[in-house]
Amino acid sequence: MAYVLNFIDLFAGAGGLSEGFIRAGFAPIAHIEMNKYACDTLRSRMAYHYLIQHNRSEEYVKYLREKQEGEGGQKLWLTVPEEIIDSVINKEISDETLPEIFVKVDKLKGDKQVDLVIGGPPCQAYSLVGRARDPENMKKDPRNFLYKYYLQFLKRYEPKMFVFENVPGILSAQNGIHLENIKKGIDKAGYEIELRKLKASDYGVLQNRERVIIVGWKKDLNLKYPELEKEKNPYKILPDLFSDLPERQQGEGSLTGIVQYETSATKYLKQSKIRTELDFTTQHIARPHNLVDLEIYKRAIKLWLEKRERLNYASLPSELQKHNNKQSFLNRFQVVNHDGCCHTVVAHIAMDGHYYIYPSLKQIRSITIREAARIQAFPDDYYFEGSRTAAFKQIGNAVPVVLAEKIADKIKEQFAYGL
Repeated sequence: MAYVLNFIDLFAGAGGLSEGFIRAGFAPIAHIEMNKYACDTLRSRMAYHYLIQHNRSEEYVKYLREKQEGEGGQKLWLTVPEEIIDSVINKEISDETLPEIFVKVDKLKGDKQVDLVIGGPPCQAYSLVGRARDPENMKKDPRNFLYKYYLQFLKRYEPKMFVFENVPGILSAQNGIHLENIKKGIDKAGYEIELRKLKASDYGVLQNRERVIIVGWKKDLNLKYPELEKEKNPYKILPDLFSDLPERQQGEGSLTGIVQYETSATKYLKQSKIRTELDFTTQHIARPHNLVDLEIYKRAIKLWLEKRERLNYASLPSELQKHNNKQSFLNRFQVVNHDGCCHTVVAHIAMDGHYYIYPSLKQIRSITIREAARIQAFPDDYYFEGSRTAAFKQIGNAVPVVLAEKIADKIKEQFAYGL
């Protein structure tokens, strides 16, 4: 039997990075994540993969079809072995919890080799926006030092390689001192590293999302950085990513229940594996908006479609200006680019939809959960547990699945039996 490459996912979120590695043939030993709803999503996704592997996909389809409002994933989780659900560890990684987490991971690992550690500490600590808003507190933010726990996992499990993902701000945090400290710690742990700043739209994702991908490998192994080949991206958001979904007006849709497609899958939806074998999707739910916001959305959409210009908040009539801050973040109302790639989807999408306005005057609203998930290249059968706000937050914090899969494929090419 072929050797299965195993990984541990740290700060796993809703599992975008993990999903890409599973697609490439890697097997998860454990996911560690502090957010309850993200863990519930991971549990449901791990149950999905187990059912698919055991030719029981109809049970997952039944779960999606029959799920009720406010209902968690417990019905689905009971259909798979307990260890599948237990592989998702809902803990914040800290000095106090680390020994307990290690005990759980050791039990899940058994005699299996950990080939890979993946994941990245919460990126808000390194974000340029956060530092601009509150530079002093950002310096003291304890999340700046979560990488030290990452190092503890490297030392304990000695994976052949690791993938550390984060925002571009990590390159300049504390004038580069922070990154140097991370490099020194990785070197002491026995790993060579290289890093690249990758733009998701160069690798088959319809989003101009930039992320720093640090890859390390044991010094005694003949490995290298998994270089990705840039791709021409002829696809566009509206015709290629959104066109098969039914129209939604603000406030329409439901967290549960299924949504039938309007048309067959586009070439991009097939190529990216966003459309699956199912003839429906879920969570195509649009936020409600007040009348002032709807009027601003309408103006922003018209300006973008007619002139390819972004709305400046300060230029709005005074009766539409409800925010006190009129000096900064004047682009807070932004329309998704219908004719190319979307700007970066971030966790703030959980707060409001102003920065992610649907690009059509026929549907004046912000984008739905499913549309946001598609921009992050999650497949349509991926279900995000929790409230609408929780789902948006999970999506905004994720790594695009298609990008993750391409990194995983390149890493897998390097692994040979007996390495």
